Amino acid sequence: MQDLKEFLIFLKDYSKSRFMNFGRRFEHLKDIIVALLVIKRGKYSSYFLNSSFFLLVAAAIIGGPTIAENNPFVSSLQQEGNATGAGVISYNPYENSLATIISAKPRDEIVEYEVLGGDTLASIAKKFDISVDTIKWANNLKTETIKPGDILKIPPVTGVVHKVASGENVYTIAKKYSTDAQKIVNFPFNDFADLDTFALTAGQVLYVPEGVIEEEKPKYIAQRTVTQIQAGVKGTSNFIWPTSGGISQYPVWYHMALDIENRSAPSILAADTGTVTYAGCLSWGYGCYISVDHANGYQTLYAHMSSLGVSVGQAVTQGQSIGRMGSTGRSTGTHLHFEIRSGGILLNPLNFLK
Repeated sequence: MQDLKEFLIFLKDYSKSRFMNFGRRFEHLKDIIVALLVIKRGKYSSYFLNSSFFLLVAAAIIGGPTIAENNPFVSSLQQEGNATGAGVISYNPYENSLATIISAKPRDEIVEYEVLGGDTLASIAKKFDISVDTIKWANNLKTETIKPGDILKIPPVTGVVHKVASGENVYTIAKKYSTDAQKIVNFPFNDFADLDTFALTAGQVLYVPEGVIEEEKPKYIAQRTVTQIQAGVKGTSNFIWPTSGGISQYPVWYHMALDIENRSAPSILAADTGTVTYAGCLSWGYGCYISVDHANGYQTLYAHMSSLGVSVGQAVTQGQSIGRMGSTGRSTGTHLHFEIRSGGILLNPLNFLK
């Protein structure tokens, strides 16, 4: 027992001595490192700042989109000062009416195309998504014969390119080319001297969508097709036709909506049950219009109305009258401009109202 006691005392003293020696060496090494860092602090701080900057940029690039998508303070709704009702958020869909997703940037002017070997008018028309007749009319071609090296003028849309003469207006031009004046007004790249009267300037180039140049052959004689529809008939996606009349313009890339005309200015019906998010009038664009949110991802819009029968925040049921057809805003005649949207994106109404 005495030997064990002496051994434990020795082990204690030995361990204490070794620990103290280690501590002294560690403190000495630490002093050397600290002194080195103090001397080189400018150099190392530069490295540190540069590294921090690059890390910050990388974090912004990687994390920025995720933060933006999940930002609770970003809203697609916009305040509209002239909305009827108080305390309800409303929005102006007209400002985003070109949000339709398309495969390529729309052309806003005539381009020149050099004919290549193997090209035909049909292949060129398909390449630019216009009709063969459109190319023939723009280039005064009497036949479809073309040869490599020819330079063709390619309009931006199917129809006629017209140079305005003195005294002409959208109505006389539309009649000349057997189309509807509203289609000329709807084309976004047509300019007007006065947006209220759609006045034109002599010598300006005007695009006439779906216009035709009549010729002696019957196949070139314009046949205006107006499909008659009946209000209240249910579509394939639980939307009903919002009014009665004839379809004067079908959905196209620059006008993803249905124009339904009727000179008797009938009532406009809610295409489905929902809540009114906008009901007011503008002196341009949609004129007097109503927007309805259907709480299922879809919204409908009813434009150019002559009177409004509901207010912002009001609940409406499918088939309920919400106003009357009119010709307010950017309109050339009594008709309804009807849109269906999802997430702010314009959809083809015919996919829901077949």
